[in-house]
Amino acid sequence: MNPLENRLALVTGGASGLGAALCERLARAGAGVVVADLRLEPARETCARIRDQGGTAWAYAADVGDRARVEAMVRDIGERHGALDIVVNNAGIDVTLPIDELDVGDFDRVLQTNLRGPFLLSKFAAAQMRERGSGHIVNIASTAAKRAWPNASAYHASKWGLLGLSYALHAELRPYGIKVTAVIAGGMRTPFLLDRFPDIDPAVLQEPADVADAIVGILSVGSCTVIPEVMILPMRETSWP
Repeated sequence: MNPLENRLALVTGGASGLGAALCERLARAGAGVVVADLRLEPARETCARIRDQGGTAWAYAADVGDRARVEAMVRDIGERHGALDIVVNNAGIDVTLPIDELDVGDFDRVLQTNLRGPFLLSKFAAAQMRERGSGHIVNIASTAAKRAWPNASAYHASKWGLLGLSYALHAELRPYGIKVTAVIAGGMRTPFLLDRFPDIDPAVLQEPADVADAIVGILSVGSCTVIPEVMILPMRETSWP
């Protein structure tokens, strides 16, 4: 039996990068997968790949920072497909500029996607999970939640905040049987990183599929164990830690 058989998972930012790799890996592990992304057509393409491999998936258009949209999506998923067992807050954006060039609106937009979005989805999904006394929320926090580099103040603020949110939810939801895990993922061979930092050598980065495999392993741990935080780093990228 597959480790996640008959479980329902939602992944934000599921149309590309780590999100798409994780959606495909979750489906291979037996989960039904909701691919949520701001871009509906790429989300549908991820679903098509999953179905071609024999999996089950549904695409949803979702602006994770929009309270009404997130609440409606979680409600619709519950009515159509059942209560969520797994939520992965993976959607993320960045505006890589020094603070004197960073527009206040761009700062707000980064925090709305990277921090408000996980709060909203966790809030509404946890209500379903609490009724059943089980569930797992995974927050993709990045090494940007542990260190800092120039020209990324909005991104660092959002990821340090997400790590704090994740630990707070771990403490709050644990008595209800709900697990919360923060994933500190190092650099991956995805456009999100390579487009912002074109000087990075892709050879020192890790494949998103490998990170997805590690996350599925965390989701497969028995019900009596919770992993609040895990760090997943490329073997060849040794600048930190």
